[in-house]
Amino acid sequence: MAIIYDESKKLYHLMTPKSSYIIGLQAGKLPVNVYYGKRLDNTEGVVDTICRFHAGGGPSDYDTGVQGEALYHEYPTFGSTDLRTPAFHAVYKDGSRVTKLQFVTHRIIDGKPRLEGLPATYVENDSEAQTLELEFKDELFGLVIVLRYTAFNDFDAIARSVYVKNVGDGDINIKSIMSASIDFDRDDFDFIHLYGLWARERHVERKPLFYGKTSIQSARGSSSHHHSPFFALAQKNATENQGDVYGFSFVYSGNFEAGAEVDTLGNTRAYMGINSFDFNWLLKNGEDFTAPEVILVYSADGIGGMSRTYHKLYRTRLARGKYRNADRPVLINNWEGTYFNFDEEKILNIASRAKKGGVELMVLDDGWFGKRNDDKSSLGDWFVNYEKLPGGIDGLAKKINDLGMKFGLWFEPEMISPVSELYEKHPDWCLHINGRGRSVGRWQLVLDLSRKDVQDYIIDFLTEHLTKANISYIKWDMNRYMSEIGSDLLPAERQQETVHRYMLGLYRVLETIVTRFPDVLFEGCASGGGRFDAGMMYYFSQYWTSDDSDAIERLYIQEGTSLALPCIFMGSHVSECPNHQTGRTSPMQTRGYVALPGTFGYELDVTKMTDEDFEEMKKQVTLFKELRHVFHQGDMYRLVSPFTSNNCVWEYVADDKNTVAVISTRVKQTPSTRNLKVRLEGLDENAVYKHRQTGKTYSGAVLMNSGFVFTNRGDFSSELAVFDKID
Repeated sequence: MAIIYDESKKLYHLMTPKSSYIIGLQAGKLPVNVYYGKRLDNTEGVVDTICRFHAGGGPSDYDTGVQGEALYHEYPTFGSTDLRTPAFHAVYKDGSRVTKLQFVTHRIIDGKPRLEGLPATYVENDSEAQTLELEFKDELFGLVIVLRYTAFNDFDAIARSVYVKNVGDGDINIKSIMSASIDFDRDDFDFIHLYGLWARERHVERKPLFYGKTSIQSARGSSSHHHSPFFALAQKNATENQGDVYGFSFVYSGNFEAGAEVDTLGNTRAYMGINSFDFNWLLKNGEDFTAPEVILVYSADGIGGMSRTYHKLYRTRLARGKYRNADRPVLINNWEGTYFNFDEEKILNIASRAKKGGVELMVLDDGWFGKRNDDKSSLGDWFVNYEKLPGGIDGLAKKINDLGMKFGLWFEPEMISPVSELYEKHPDWCLHINGRGRSVGRWQLVLDLSRKDVQDYIIDFLTEHLTKANISYIKWDMNRYMSEIGSDLLPAERQQETVHRYMLGLYRVLETIVTRFPDVLFEGCASGGGRFDAGMMYYFSQYWTSDDSDAIERLYIQEGTSLALPCIFMGSHVSECPNHQTGRTSPMQTRGYVALPGTFGYELDVTKMTDEDFEEMKKQVTLFKELRHVFHQGDMYRLVSPFTSNNCVWEYVADDKNTVAVISTRVKQTPSTRNLKVRLEGLDENAVYKHRQTGKTYSGAVLMNSGFVFTNRGDFSSELAVFDKID
């Protein structure tokens, strides 16, 4: 049983294998956080451990007689005597902004109900989890709020979301709605988050909390390159392997805000939800709203323990469909090899040689449609350019299939070029403000996916192509943020709903297409990693991690991404040198080893490769096929971080612990010629492991306590060590 209710103490105890989350009802009315941390199998006296205080000069709540700031709230609302950042803020029919919630009832449900129209974690049978629903009501205005919590039996994770309904007789305007808010009775945390920009996504920053707010956000129309919808609060002395860490991950792909507020009494409020900037959601009588879910993870085993919980939960209970557990094919994409300069013969030549190297999937990227010979036109005109492809997409797909390969195709469905037939017919289909100019980014505008007719147009042309040709893979791109945000079909009072309605429209399109074509492998992309988040993992089986394919920069990007998202979701390719984004030259072996843990492939023209590099490519492809189950289904350990060292070492342990793969990469050379000795993690101490490359044997205890020596030297050198358990 994951949830226990103590009627006498009005306590709800949510339990995962190693954590407890306890909620109380102050005066039987207000939800407060009693405890969140290491699992408590005996909770006697837990209520007495809550520190009560009264800050001089602060008002006491007229109903409970307790000062709001003296409580550790589960869902604080604006207008109460709690004057910290609220989780919910609304404007009512009389212009007032005070929300007063009163407890109505609770429900404990076996399993996990679906969040309609939103990506979310799930269970395959009701015995895997229990869900607690706490229902509250503001009687004055007829507002109902339901707080939902799901405790998983096999994961140290709590899923939180919020449902709101207007059952009153007046309009309610939601100004702010966080999906999760939680108060901690301590402030000794570091704030860990992922920041970046195009081609430099998800770099790790760790900094101490301070009095006031530490926050991250996106108001760009997507989760963005700049901040990831994830953060962690880590105990000051927490490391990769030990210490308390609390993770917060938003299963959503649009505008978000998240952060932590430390009050002057040393308490911390953490929160996460849809960005309240330029947001207003109108609820008329009978209308409801569901906020996306936040996944909370507690780890007593440091940052790495948190990451491994997210990895396993997301790849088994967020990812769906045929490819959830399937081996990813080795692919080749022509983009950096040809850009727009290709024809059918060129693509077939690339595919033919790649097939000889063991590649399984040929992907045709941008430039196959309309009059698309550069990036200045034709988005929206999804008809074949027969000058480049005289046999059409179906003809090319058949020829690729005849080589013994699968065929994949690039689309950018959410965009429209001002120079296009579609724009001539439907200039109102893009996001725009009537009477104002339309800013272009990459010579394109954003289609208004809050409109059902636009959604249906995308569904129809994708269905036509996927039905006509034997397409096994789709790369779904999105190459600009939103500007001039407005929709022709929404009334004035609903214009600030546009961005979230866009996301709901996109989710509808994706749900329709992935359901209609379950055998297609869908990969997402957004100028690289500009919308790389947990929400996308519900629809896409993999995502292009970054447009920067430089191996050394990828060490930082892939390590940061791994804090919350698993390797099976990370698109990672070998590209040519000098690298097109950084100009750096690195060994072919290093480029391959850094890319191996992700969804592996090549982004170059193999017909121009040297024989030496081609032989190395064949070795890499063989290695990936041998080890992809370890990288994608096993546990990852970040042994040495490039953010704090001149080296980077990642370890991957198969689920059965029978195979271990360790990749060591020199970020740069140092004056010392000393070898790098690293202690491994997560092995069977009593087992003996054979080093696949040398045949030497080591006990699991020796590898974990004494370590293994890596000898790769020189700038950007890389070494792969594979160990197999022997009887």
